[in-house]
Amino acid sequence: MMTLESYEPWKHCITQLCGLPLTGPHIEKRLTALGDPTNGPTQKLVAMRGEQYRLRVIGWFAQAQQEKAGTKTGSAPLGRAS
Repeated sequence: MMTLESYEPWKHCITQLCGLPLTGPHIEKRLTALGDPTNGPTQKLVAMRGEQYRLRVIGWFAQAQQEKAGTKTGSAPLGRAS
């Protein structure tokens, strides 16, 4: 499994290599799952990659969400990746 270090390679991996569209509903579903410490796939991600990587992925989904909304700031929405 590849560990990604920045947004653009992550986005390419999600959308091009995995073929998953970053739609509003998909982004929200992933943010919800990643924010739930009892979620099985989230627990697996943390066990394999660590808490800092989980927070990085939350930030990338938040950035994708901001792009969908037309706001390209570098910060995550309130209450997300803090």
